[in-house]
Amino acid sequence: MRCSAVLLAGGKSSRMGCDKALLEIDGEPLWRRQLRTLRKLNPEQLMISGPERDGHETVADEVENGGPLAGVSAALRNCSAPRLVVLAVDLPQMTSEFLRSLLELHGWAGAVPRRLNFFEPLAAVYSLGCKSLAEEALQRGQFSMQDFVRAAVAQQLVVPREIMPKETSLFKNVNAPADL
Repeated sequence: MRCSAVLLAGGKSSRMGCDKALLEIDGEPLWRRQLRTLRKLNPEQLMISGPERDGHETVADEVENGGPLAGVSAALRNCSAPRLVVLAVDLPQMTSEFLRSLLELHGWAGAVPRRLNFFEPLAAVYSLGCKSLAEEALQRGQFSMQDFVRAAVAQQLVVPREIMPKETSLFKNVNAPADL
């Protein structure tokens, strides 16, 4: 189950009013909490898309203001394993067990959680085959993660994985002070 992993922690946090990655839950900054979740997967490479933090490997977006897709694209470009686990900094309830279940779905393809017709692309696994899709979308100025995932599903580079009712809390994100 070889994988690389990336923590997406480069957002503007405009609704929060401060850097979400630095918010603390149980006395621990979100970025550290999320890295700990990713480390439990034993990735051969662990990256951060966003500002440098404590000497961790960082990847820079090639397209400014490209949103999460720019971070995913940069991580895929630098990925040393066949698949990339992606986790957003603002999903503090996500578990390594859930992410591991995505890795175990298919040997080579990625897996993206889905609820109804909405994908949860920021706690997902992408195959390296998604790299060109991401780069092409960024070049066209199409930054939608939903569109990117739909294209990856159509090319069978990722498979959808339905979110069970008991798993919905894993996807509660922290975007505004009221969410804490």
